[in-house]
Formats: sequence, C-alpha cells, structure tokens
Amino acid sequence: MRAVISVVGRDSVGILAKVANACSACNANIVDVTQSVLQDMFVMVMLVDISDISVEFNALTKTMTELGESIGMVIHVMHEDIFNSMHRI
Repeated sequence: MRAVISVVGRDSVGILAKVANACSACNANIVDVTQSVLQDMFVMVMLVDISDISVEFNALTKTMTELGESIGMVIHVMHEDIFNSMHRI
C-alpha cells in the first residue's frame, strides 16, 4: 500500500528533512519525491510505502497535518487508491 503526500507553502530551510523525519517516525518508507520552488513558493509530492507503518493511517494523516501547521505549510496525505480514483478518466 502506498500514499501520496503533498506539501505546499512558503519556501524555507529543512522542509524536506522535517517531512522525511515524520515519515521515518511512522515507519513510512519514501519511494519517490518531486519538489519545485516557484519564486518563494515550495511544492513537494512524495510517494510513500505505508505497508509497514507503525501507526494507523489516520494517525499518520494527523501527524502530517499538525507538522504542516507547525511549519506554516499545508500537508495533505491521501491513500494511493483514492488518489488513483480521483485522477482516472
């Protein structure tokens, strides 16, 4: 099972590290990352393997949401099945 994590907000030092540390704390393995900085706006999308997470999926989502709030970013976690359903034509 995998999930998509999106991160959006003003660019600052250490965003990737903070999100990666939160993933690690929940035993979510980062499979792929793409990020971009447009002027001062930071956008990142991560694909993470959640097969062996150490918390419930809802707890992972809450952890990421709270991390986003604490660093002034919006972090959203979506299960891959939901993501695929939303983007299928």
